[in-house]
Parts: sequence; C-alpha cells; structure tokens
Amino acid sequence: MSLAFRPLLGGEPSGVVPTRIGRATWPLYVYDKPTFRSKRLGRVHFDTIVTIHESAIGDNFPHNPIWFRVDEGWVQSSSVQLVRNILNKPVLDVRPGGFMAEVTVPITSTWYEVGQRRAVPSHFYYSAVFLVEEAIQDESGQVWYRVFDDFKSNYLVAAEHLRPIPDSELTPLSPDVTDKQIKIDLTKQQLTAYENGKAVLVCKIASGLLGSETPRGQHQVLNKRPSRHMATGTVRTGPAYNLPGVGWCSFFTEAGAAMHATYWHNDYGRRNSAGCVNLTPENAKWIYRWTLPHTGPTDTYVTSDTGTEVIVF
Repeated sequence: MSLAFRPLLGGEPSGVVPTRIGRATWPLYVYDKPTFRSKRLGRVHFDTIVTIHESAIGDNFPHNPIWFRVDEGWVQSSSVQLVRNILNKPVLDVRPGGFMAEVTVPITSTWYEVGQRRAVPSHFYYSAVFLVEEAIQDESGQVWYRVFDDFKSNYLVAAEHLRPIPDSELTPLSPDVTDKQIKIDLTKQQLTAYENGKAVLVCKIASGLLGSETPRGQHQVLNKRPSRHMATGTVRTGPAYNLPGVGWCSFFTEAGAAMHATYWHNDYGRRNSAGCVNLTPENAKWIYRWTLPHTGPTDTYVTSDTGTEVIVF
C-alpha cells in the first residue's frame, strides 16, 4: 500500500534516507505491467507518496519510456517526482540577509504564526528553494524558519524540513570563461550549453505548450533569482498554477520566460510548461551558477545587459 505521508518533527535521525520514494504530481492509474495497454489495477491520488521498488522501460511515451513499480503495480514516471525524506539540524543563528535553503522532505506544511495551527496557507514540496530570514524556537523547543515568499507573505516552516545550502554550492561555475552560449531546440526538447564552442551540458527540457510557446529567437540572460513564486489564475495566459519556491531562475525575456527548476512533474522531452523552460533541479542549478551574470551565495536578484546568449529555435 502507498504511504500516506505526514512529515515527522524529529521522528527520524538527521541525514537518514529511506527506501527510494516518489510523490504523485498528478492522479495516476496503476497498471499490472509497464504499459498503458495492460490491466488497470487502481489509482494513485495527487500528492500520494509511493515506494518505488524498481524501474523498467515501457511503451507509449517515446520521450520518457520509464515506468516505476510501486506497491500497487506499475505507474508511468512522468508524473512521479523522485523525492527523499531527510531531516536536517536546525540553524538557530541566521546571518544578516538570511541564507538559501531547499526542502528535503516530500511535502511540508506552512503556517502564519508559531502556535497558530488554524490555517495552512500553502504546501512546500521537495527541492523547492526559499530564503530563510529568521529562526524561531517555540516553547516546546521546536525550531521554525521564517521564509520569504515573494508573492504572498512570509511563512513558517519546520526547520528540520529545509537544508541550508552551503555557500560553496552557490558560487559561479567557470567564472573566468566569457564565451558561453545556450541553444534550446524546441523540436528535440533539448538544451545544450557551450563553453568556448564546446558542449558542456546537454539535457532534456519541457518547453511551452501550444498557446503559451517558449519564444523563439536570440535572447540573453537578463536577470536571475534563486527563488521565485510563480502563479497565474487566468486561462488566457496558460493553465492556472500556484508554485512557491521555484528554484534557480534564469530569465531571458522581458515577458518573464526563464530556465528554472521543476518539482511539479518529471516529464522532460516534450512541451509541458506555460512558456518557460522546465529543467530538473540539478540542471537548473547548474545553469543558474554557470550563466552570466554571475551570482553569489547571498544574491537574491542579479541583473545585467551582458548576460549569456540564449538561442531558442
């Protein structure tokens, strides 16, 4: 049976990583074989945490043929976010300006004030990124981080659920190289990063859906943010979504198209965004650190008129 997940506050030693698990980012049918043509055995609901026992190459999805075997049967991997459940040692002394941190549990609840449990304004998901501005310890000894959310307000999150990102993970990559270029092939759904004319990163992407296509042409990285709350509620601008803590955003158009991390799907290799270039968190972070303008560990917004060239075709 799939796990009904509720993050614990101290029920697991710091650093312990359990069996490989995933989060259903969309309601999923379960099949008895890794193919949509096989018998349906049931359904996995949105935000269910599943144990992944093995993976296999299935059919029907040429861009992503990987399937996962969970307790109930087989599910297609495009709507399963691979996650962990890691608890972290809280940091009580938050430096001026705060520090960046990432969610290390599948799902964590947020609160407005310590001790006020009547409202849960939002959930944060594994790999989402936030600026921690303050640490607060309540009467029971539980430590909470007050995190900055640039769209709504400041939220409180259990400190064990966020990993402070070391400064060494946020320094620029290849800082002495100025000949950098990114090419995004919408037909192949592929991003290639070049350094002095040589490819140094090739990865799958998910670009804009029909009606909200990623803009073609010659662009450049205009500004970068380590965390952004992305949301819309209008059909005209694409599917409605509410995504706090989108990590490692490198914006390349004035209209807001960006290369950024994705935690709401695992579906790379086909169009599946509202116009941005969706990347795995690992690839988005690499692009964020590698592209110009340079960013540092304490930067929350950097802009430049000489950013890395981005060609979309």
